[in-house]
Amino acid sequence: MSSRTPVGKAPDPARRSDRSRRAIFDAALALVGEVGYNKLTIEAIAARAGVGKQTIYRWWPSKAAVLLDASLALFGEVEEEVGWSGFPDTGDLAADLKLVLRATVDQFNDAKYEAPTRALTAAGATDPELSARFTEQLLMPQLALYEARLRTAREAGQLDPEVDLRLLVEMLVGPLTYRWLMRTAPLTHAYTDALVDRVLGGVAKVTDV
Repeated sequence: MSSRTPVGKAPDPARRSDRSRRAIFDAALALVGEVGYNKLTIEAIAARAGVGKQTIYRWWPSKAAVLLDASLALFGEVEEEVGWSGFPDTGDLAADLKLVLRATVDQFNDAKYEAPTRALTAAGATDPELSARFTEQLLMPQLALYEARLRTAREAGQLDPEVDLRLLVEMLVGPLTYRWLMRTAPLTHAYTDALVDRVLGGVAKVTDV
């Protein structure tokens, strides 16, 4: 054994793989913001990340799959940074919904999140498998948090006991997503506040005076 060979310092393949994945995610997210989804390529991601394109293809079948996993990691990091452990429940349903929807507006208006989300939305329109993964891993868990908070409010007698919770979630999130996708008008906190007030105004439990 050469005296120059470090003892106990064998390379850690898992750590090296983690570094490569992180570099690939960072490269994909940066490039989609710079050049757009149509011009994004596996070769460009590999070059920016400093890895061979074979490495990317070993883990992902397409640029869309890379971008989806990169986005999942990004949103996971955001949740950790803000200490997100579930939908807020202060007892004031309207205030809780406004808080979350305002944060959603801030993300939609932030190029860091907007570019990959728009790219995945567009790619999912022509890629059923990607769309299914996007829905299952990113969209449905978020909608489930809304539904759980609304269920708590219904059980507390704050909502009509017959209200369809999934429909109510779609009434809250749908208009916001439509305005963002179609760019029909600016997304603002005032808009989400008005949306919450209007939606809850139609489903709040009526009490006898």
